[in-house]
Amino acid sequence: MKDKKKLTESETTVMNALWSLPGAKGNSSEIMERMPMPKPALTTLLTFLKILTEKGFVESNKTGKGKTFSALLSREEYTREFLHDVKEKFFGGSSFSLMSFFAQQENLSDSEIEEIVRMIKNKKS
Repeated sequence: MKDKKKLTESETTVMNALWSLPGAKGNSSEIMERMPMPKPALTTLLTFLKILTEKGFVESNKTGKGKTFSALLSREEYTREFLHDVKEKFFGGSSFSLMSFFAQQENLSDSEIEEIVRMIKNKKS
């Protein structure tokens, strides 16, 4: 990724909880509600939010006695940048090679591949 580091597995879990909130914004309690079981301790969640702030994925604003946390990029933006890096590093920058690899590894059926092609064509028109 350009200037941001990649998310660890635990950071991704926190970001997914934040991204699932309206406007990708919420306080620690709202984020905690969206965390999967087993839920981390509040101090652990706050530590991850601090790390995500330092990495430039999240910003925090003081609101009353607490803080509101906001994602600085969308799940789609992160995924696009992440997959771009994978494509460049492992597939020589070839989208075709990346998609071929994925289709083969996932054992996509002909009908699934045709549906993907239809979706792409519809999006272009």
